[in-house]
Amino acid sequence: MDKFLRACHDAVKDNEAKSLSAKMGVPHVSLLQRANPDNDAHHLTIEHLYGILLHTGDKGPLAALADEFSFDLVERERPAAKPLMVALCHLTAECGDVGRLIFDAASDNHISQHEKAQGDKAIQEAIDALHVLRESLKAA
Repeated sequence: MDKFLRACHDAVKDNEAKSLSAKMGVPHVSLLQRANPDNDAHHLTIEHLYGILLHTGDKGPLAALADEFSFDLVERERPAAKPLMVALCHLTAECGDVGRLIFDAASDNHISQHEKAQGDKAIQEAIDALHVLRESLKAA
C-alpha cells in the first residue's frame, strides 16, 4: 500500500500541485496534505485519485495499485469506430472464417501446427473485430 500512496503523492508533487488542485476543485494545501502518506491525517478519496489520474496523465498510481494485486497495467490502443453495420458485418465475416478454419482443420481428426497457427490468427482477427464493434457501438 505504501508504494501506491507514495505514487499518488509523487503524481501530485510532480504535476504543479497548485494548478492541479484548481482543476480538481480542491484547495492546494488540502490536496498536498491529503496526498502525503507521511501525514497521519491524510485521507485521499477515490474521487481525488480519479482527478489526479485525469488531470495529470500520470499512470504511476494506477500502476502501483495494479502491482499491489499482482497485475500489470498495459495501455491499449482503442481501434477507430466504423459505421455500426459495417463493424457488425466485419465481425460476422471474421467469425465465419474462424468456424470454417476450425471445421476444416478438424475434419481429419488431426490439427497440425500450421492449422493451429492459422486458427489462432483467425481468432485474434475476430477478437480485433469485436473491439472495433465495441467502439462503433459506443460511438453510435
